[in-house]
Amino acid sequence: MEIACLDLEGVLVPEIWIKFAEKTGIEELKATTRDIPDYDVLMKQRLDILAKHGLGLNEIQEVIATLAPLEGAREFIDWLRERFQVVILSDTFYEFSQPLMAQLGFPTLLCHRLETDESGKVVNYHLRQKDPKRQSVIAFHSLYYRVIAAGDSYNDTTMLAEADAGILFHSPQNVIDEFPQFPAVQTFEDLKKEFIKASNRDLAL
Repeated sequence: MEIACLDLEGVLVPEIWIKFAEKTGIEELKATTRDIPDYDVLMKQRLDILAKHGLGLNEIQEVIATLAPLEGAREFIDWLRERFQVVILSDTFYEFSQPLMAQLGFPTLLCHRLETDESGKVVNYHLRQKDPKRQSVIAFHSLYYRVIAAGDSYNDTTMLAEADAGILFHSPQNVIDEFPQFPAVQTFEDLKKEFIKASNRDLAL
């Protein structure tokens, strides 16, 4: 029994914070887990910037409503679901994800939650648990699933290491260089091939 675990942003959909930074012109919001490995440090920085500029959840959601999955992502998810159980393990927030999940056919998503006040200002964030992607893989192993995982950033690497097979997808060169133990691919067609190669079953494209 095999389960496929995928990161969301940068793998299936655009990086939401980068798109929001482009819309608002706030360069500091372009930082992601590709740049800052510690997610708590990154999120505290983001909340400070939002507060400084008087921006909240409503403004972020307006940008998200204009986004679409990466080209080929929906087809890839459909292909993967025919061959594996599929779960998205993401450090995004449920308050961000719904419009994009709808366009992907609502795959299972495990992520975090934001806390807002009555005006829509983001006042806090609540992680599902510490190192949640790795912990999810551990949990799937306890259910006797074999896990193949794919992600692009520093915050995916513990998930990839815990999985039976880990794959870097759309990763920047700095992450590829630091984690040479994982195969690195840039197209959905090559990602399909890596999943087939990692599977212990006789699968075909």
